[in-house]
Amino acid sequence: MFFLSRLYRHPAFVQGMREVSPQAPGIAAWGLMTGVAMVKSGMSVFEASAMTLLVFAGSSQLAAIPLIVAGAPAWVILATGFCVNLRFVVFSLHLRPYLIHLPRWQRLFHAYLTADISYVLFTRKYAHPGQNDAERHEQEAYLAGNDFLNWLSWIVASFVGIALANFIPTSWGLGFAGILCLLGIQCSLASSRMRILSAVVAGVAAVVAYSLPLKLNIVVAIAAAVILCLTVEKLRPAPGAAT
Repeated sequence: MFFLSRLYRHPAFVQGMREVSPQAPGIAAWGLMTGVAMVKSGMSVFEASAMTLLVFAGSSQLAAIPLIVAGAPAWVILATGFCVNLRFVVFSLHLRPYLIHLPRWQRLFHAYLTADISYVLFTRKYAHPGQNDAERHEQEAYLAGNDFLNWLSWIVASFVGIALANFIPTSWGLGFAGILCLLGIQCSLASSRMRILSAVVAGVAAVVAYSLPLKLNIVVAIAAAVILCLTVEKLRPAPGAAT
C-alpha cells in the first residue's frame, strides 16, 4: 500500500520505533501474560488468537476474561470493555487535529494501532499539530513507527503466551511490567503542577471507587481529574492580572 510505504520510508518512522523501544520489553511481558491468561481461562487457541488480533487492548482483555469464564451476559462483557477503554475517547479527541486531514480509513487504521504508550510519547514530542504537509507527514510517520513496534511487541508476545500457556505460570506476574512502563512515562510527563495535580486526583479517585462494577473506577478517575483541573484553570488568575 502506498500509504504505508510513504510512512515507513520517512526518517520519523524509524525515530518513532527507536523512542518506544525502551518500553517494548515491558509491553511484550504484558502481552505474554495476557496470552497465557486467555488460554488458562478456558478459551481455545483460536478464540484467544482472534481476541488478540481483533481487540488489541490489554486492560479490557484482562477485564473481560474473568467475565467470560463466569458466563456473564454479553452486554456486561461489552459494557466492561467499553468502560475500561473510555480513555481512548479522550485520546482521540486530542489527536483529532493531528489526523483530521487524513481519509477516514487511515484515521481508523491509526485508531486501531494507537495505544497508551504511543499516545503519550507522541503528544510529548509534538505539542501542536503540523502547520503544513511536511510537518503533518512527519508527525504521522512518527506515530506510525511508534505504533508499529508497540503493536508488534504485543502481538508476537501474546501469540507466544498462547502457544506456551501450559508452561508459563501466571504467578510470574510479568504483566506488571507493562504497568511499570506506563508509570515511568507518566512520571516523566509530570512537568507542571497541574499535571501532578491531575495524576494525584485520578489515582486517589480510582482507588476510592475501586469497588464499582464494570471497572467504572477508571471512568470516575478520569472525570474527577478533568473536572478539578478545569475548575482550577477557571479560578486561577490570568497571567499579568493585577494582584
